[in-house]
Amino acid sequence: MMAEKGAGMVAAWVSLISNILLTVIKITVGVLFNSQVLVADGAHNGADVIASAATVGSMRISSRPADEDHPYGHGKAEVLASSLVALILVAAAVFIAYESIHALFEPPTEAHWIALIAALISLVWKQVLYVYTIKLARTLNSKGLLATGYDHLVDVYASGAAVIGVGLGLIGQYYHFEYLSYGDPVSGIIVSVLVFKIAITMGKEALDVLMEKNIDSEKLHHYIELVQSVPNVKRIDRLRAREHGHYILVDVRVGVPGYMTIQQGHDISREIKRSIMEHHSDVFEVLIHLNPWYEDEDNTSATDKKQVSPTI
Repeated sequence: MMAEKGAGMVAAWVSLISNILLTVIKITVGVLFNSQVLVADGAHNGADVIASAATVGSMRISSRPADEDHPYGHGKAEVLASSLVALILVAAAVFIAYESIHALFEPPTEAHWIALIAALISLVWKQVLYVYTIKLARTLNSKGLLATGYDHLVDVYASGAAVIGVGLGLIGQYYHFEYLSYGDPVSGIIVSVLVFKIAITMGKEALDVLMEKNIDSEKLHHYIELVQSVPNVKRIDRLRAREHGHYILVDVRVGVPGYMTIQQGHDISREIKRSIMEHHSDVFEVLIHLNPWYEDEDNTSATDKKQVSPTI
């Protein structure tokens, strides 16, 4: 587990350093050769530097163990970083759209093959980073790293648009098709829409975690099956779970025979916890409350009800 966390930090640092280098390359080439889409993409990468730095910091914080002030751990630090990335992407989308629309009303600028090479380098570089980061983020269930991966995907779109825009400009110059010179800003507008869409998706996912939305029903029902498989569990009164960054917290209320001793109830609680955590490595804690159950209770309907709506 420590090796995986170390790999996650390496990925975060690689993303940060890459964004710094790409920001310098894109803005420099974009300014020197008058490429609006490349300058806009470089400005977006500048915002990515802040986002990547936030991810590095959040991953360091989220890996800290629970303490007296944060008894549930520090996992939500990554969710906060993910929210910041979403906000930065919204700002980047607005900036790219503004610059691109403004460029449509200006005389077309001359495209240059060096700008095309810079965009191609960025496209390949970011595609590699996206595949690497997303794969690792899903393995670690890291919200911060997942946000960085989606950010790389946005850059893939942006760099692809820059390649198309500059490429169309070069074709227009060679064959004297003046209208193709506007391929650069038109591509920028398309990118702004794609960036905005991804930002909204990321922001919604982060908000769901911060608002402690219940996890998906498939996982909940598997938890129910595991709890019901524990001997002497007669009824599930409540079962709910929430994400806390890269891990999950589960709350369970079950009915057990009322005549049992405290020790027997404790053993049942331990078995419930062991069963869930053994089958779900992303579960950090299982909080269990025991209620007394007696044979004359109508528990069948209660159990069925909990299976349909386990948070009631």
